[in-house]
Amino acid sequence: MKEIYPEFADDFTFYAVGTDPSERLDKLEAYREQEGHPWLVAEATGTMLKDLKVLVQSTKIGLDSQGVIIYRDGYGQGDEETWRQVFQELAASAAGG
Repeated sequence: MKEIYPEFADDFTFYAVGTDPSERLDKLEAYREQEGHPWLVAEATGTMLKDLKVLVQSTKIGLDSQGVIIYRDGYGQGDEETWRQVFQELAASAAGG
């Protein structure tokens, strides 16, 4: 995923959202830098995780520009071709297509 996202970074915004309430933004940012992830990080707020039915760590959700979930998977899922397709769909949605 981290190898593919830079191709689409100008097309849409990608966030890794922390699921552990004890991990603050500075810790998430330090981990992002350590791992060389090219995307932004954020803390979950309010009932966000409950509303999106995130029950396990490393849940992956792709929301299009209308807020519709176009991709959902769990830990270790999503190969290079899957992510390329998801990112293409997100880019098209962001462009109004």
